Amino acid sequence: MSRYRCDAVVDQGRRDFFFRGAAAATMLAASGAATPVRAEATDKQKEFMAEANRLAVESVKKGWGGPFGAVIVKDGEIIGRGQNRVLLTGCPVYHAEVTAIMDASARLNPKPLMGSDYYDGILEMIPRPAGSPDVVASRAKMLKGCEIYVNGAPCPMCMSAIYWARIDHVFFGASLADATKAGFSDAFQYDDFKKPYESRSIAITPGLEYESSQIAFTTWNNIPDRHYY
Repeated sequence: MSRYRCDAVVDQGRRDFFFRGAAAATMLAASGAATPVRAEATDKQKEFMAEANRLAVESVKKGWGGPFGAVIVKDGEIIGRGQNRVLLTGCPVYHAEVTAIMDASARLNPKPLMGSDYYDGILEMIPRPAGSPDVVASRAKMLKGCEIYVNGAPCPMCMSAIYWARIDHVFFGASLADATKAGFSDAFQYDDFKKPYESRSIAITPGLEYESSQIAFTTWNNIPDRHYY
């Protein structure tokens, strides 16, 4: 995992800088927002959410990042923990869900057994479920069979990571509106993705060097034993 390492930020004023920047980017939620959705939780689910909330509060109090924590559960046990560490690392993708997925993946992937007949880690191929729109017949199972508990609604990046991880169920507490009130633009990003490229807030130029960009895809498609994930 070392190649994905981000250098730590040592600025002692990072917490103040973060909240000033977040406030400047805030889209204020409407004062007449709808009543928050509430779901009944089992005793076990309360435990999982309590741990996600603990991780979120720890991140804030230690100045590591925003108020977000997550746990990944398999067979009723926590196998991965994550919390927002953007301010600790200076890396903008260190969100709670992403770090929880990294933690769970490392625990479930016995690298010493890779390539052997005994390997049963997350890269083991499983068939696509009946009725699935998947374009291939089988993929690596990744975190199939797992659930993720988050104290707040996942941002678009984290939701995409959850899809790629093939997690079965997402449970979250606070809403996107709550995140907006706290200065996080998650809801805006979801809205922006609905727009065509030319209308988005970030300039996007599709089709640049299109022909040469096909080389990698052709190389992949020519491999007879492609390992889809």
